[in-house]
Amino acid sequence: MDQAPGSPQGPQDAASLPTCYRHPDRETGIRCTRCERPICPECMISASVGFQCPECVRDGSGTGHAPSASQPRTLAGGTVTADPRLITKILLGLNLALFLVQLSVGDRFTDSFDLIGRAYVPLLGGIEGVAEGQWYRLVTAMFLHGSYIHIAFNMLSLWWLGGPLESALGRVRYLALYGVSGLAGSALTYLIAEPNQPSLGASGAIFGLFGATAILMRRLNYDMRPVIALLVINLILTFGWSNIAWEAHIGGLAGGVLIGYAMVHAPRERRALIQYGVCALVLIAVVVMTLVRTSQLT
Repeated sequence: MDQAPGSPQGPQDAASLPTCYRHPDRETGIRCTRCERPICPECMISASVGFQCPECVRDGSGTGHAPSASQPRTLAGGTVTADPRLITKILLGLNLALFLVQLSVGDRFTDSFDLIGRAYVPLLGGIEGVAEGQWYRLVTAMFLHGSYIHIAFNMLSLWWLGGPLESALGRVRYLALYGVSGLAGSALTYLIAEPNQPSLGASGAIFGLFGATAILMRRLNYDMRPVIALLVINLILTFGWSNIAWEAHIGGLAGGVLIGYAMVHAPRERRALIQYGVCALVLIAVVVMTLVRTSQLT
C-alpha cells in the first residue's frame, strides 16, 4: 500500500510576509500590480505585467478605461471560477465512492481493477494484468485503496494540497497534473515492481500534487522549509514502511515536479503550448515504460 500523509502547507515567516487582503489567514509575498495590496494564489489574476486582484480586474482601477471584457486568469493561465475546489471535491468523492464499492463487492472487484503486471489471479480464474492488454489498470488502480487508514491519509492529503493548487492552476491544468502524475506513478510501478505484486492507491497522483506544490511555493517566494521537511518525512515513510509501492510515489513526484514547473514558469506567449506539451511528454514516457515492460513479460 502507498500512503502520502501530510501537507506541504505550513506557517510562513510572519515577520516578513503580509496576509492577503481578501483572506487574512493566508500569508503571501505577491502584491496586486495596480493597488499593491497583498494577494494569495486564489486571488491572483494574470495580467500583462504581474498579477492583479479581482477588484482591480473587475472595475478597471487605475486605467481610466471601461472594465476589461477578457476572462480573468489564474497564475498559470487557467480560468478563474466561482468554486476553486470543484475538481478536488469530485476526485475526493470518486475515490470515496469506489472505496465503498470495494467494501460492498469484495476482493473480486479490487482484483479486477488494481495494478498488477502479469499473474494468475485465483478469484478471476486466469492470467491477469497490464501485460495481458489490461492497460486500464494503470488508471483504475489510482482510485482504489486497501484500508481505511490508506484512504484517510490520501484523501486528507488531496484536500490539503489540491485546493490551493486548483486555485493557482485552474481546473483543466490541475486535472491534467493529477491524472498524468498518477499515470507516471502507475507506469513506474509496472516497470520496476514484481509482475505478481498488486498495487493500488491515489498516492502517485498525491505525490504529483506534492511536487507541484513545492514548485508553486518556490515561484511565490514562500518559505520552503515546511515543504522540504514534509517531503523528507514522506520519503522516509515511503522507504521505511513495508507494503508501500515506493515506485508510485517516486514516479508521481517526478511527474508532478516536471508538470508543475511547466505550469508556473511557462512564458505567457507560449504558455499553453509548453504546459500541455510537457504533459504530453510525460504521457509518452508512460507509454514507453508500459511497452517496454509488456515486451519483457510477454
